[in-house]
Amino acid sequence: MFDNLFTSAADACALAHAIVNTVREPLVVLDRDLRVIVASRSFYTVFKVTSEVTEGRLFFELEDGAWDIPQLRLLLGNILPEHGTIEDFDVAHDFAGLGRRTMSLNARQVIYEGGAEPTILLGIEDVTSQRSLEAEKDSLLAEKDILLSELRHRVSNSLQIIASIILLKATRVSSEETRVHLQDAHNRVLSVATVQQQLQVAGGLGRIEVGPYLAKLCLALADSMIADDRRIVIKVKSEGGSATCREAESIGLIVTELVINSLKHAFNGAKKVGQIVVGYDVADGDWKLTVADDGVGRPDGLFAQPKEGLGTGIVNALAKQLGAQVETISGPEGTSISVTHATFAASAIRAA
Repeated sequence: MFDNLFTSAADACALAHAIVNTVREPLVVLDRDLRVIVASRSFYTVFKVTSEVTEGRLFFELEDGAWDIPQLRLLLGNILPEHGTIEDFDVAHDFAGLGRRTMSLNARQVIYEGGAEPTILLGIEDVTSQRSLEAEKDSLLAEKDILLSELRHRVSNSLQIIASIILLKATRVSSEETRVHLQDAHNRVLSVATVQQQLQVAGGLGRIEVGPYLAKLCLALADSMIADDRRIVIKVKSEGGSATCREAESIGLIVTELVINSLKHAFNGAKKVGQIVVGYDVADGDWKLTVADDGVGRPDGLFAQPKEGLGTGIVNALAKQLGAQVETISGPEGTSISVTHATFAASAIRAA
């Protein structure tokens, strides 16, 4: 194809020069010794130099040694011949006439079939504004993370204070029905505070490992909600999986609600010994959450009907937000409630 296009080496050279000068970003062609063979018009314009002081000189001597960087020497001298390319190598320097700039370098080695010595195409892009915006973005994100962490901490403390006030009121009312409602409100406020607390301990930002998060959450629930005269153990079984902060918060609230209801209903009366097992299984990025107890059991479908109670409504609403389904299985040996992500349920059905 090219044999028909070019009638002489001079034609090919003219085309190569035209291509170099057409590129908008500065471009330099180097020989095997890293001397400048030719540079693009944009290179001379950007760096305010002429071809007379550029061509034939070592690249590392240009701009008063601006490019004379040990790592860049290694890249161009050793790594480039072995791998053929260099991508996105940043150089920050006070360039004459430009000030402090950040230049991104991309290089490619050109091998010729005719046996001519290889050359290097070196592209130079001014990324000062881009890097500045990236640094500003990272700074703002870090500031946001600090503010969110502080907000979560303050919310948790405030909720604990509210829970303490509610409990204090519960000890002073004479109506047993009112006392029960206040204690129930205390538990729920405290549960939200506990979730916020454990999210902060687990990191609270980005993705959170669900297993350790649930383990710490259940330990906190056991310490605050299991009386000394009740020998009830809360266990967590999880083989991995992570969730966003928002997902982890919803999962934590579901677990807290289900644990509270197990303590309240499954181990009431004389039943004061047993265990609650919290399981979290993952498959191909999807998940299934299970809270099972060996208590007295409860009617099937209790958590499948949104109007059965406040706890049921909370669990179903949170599950809906997560795109999950709630299922209750109850019998003489206890109750198991599963919250299954829809795609996890679908994959389980296909596997069966």
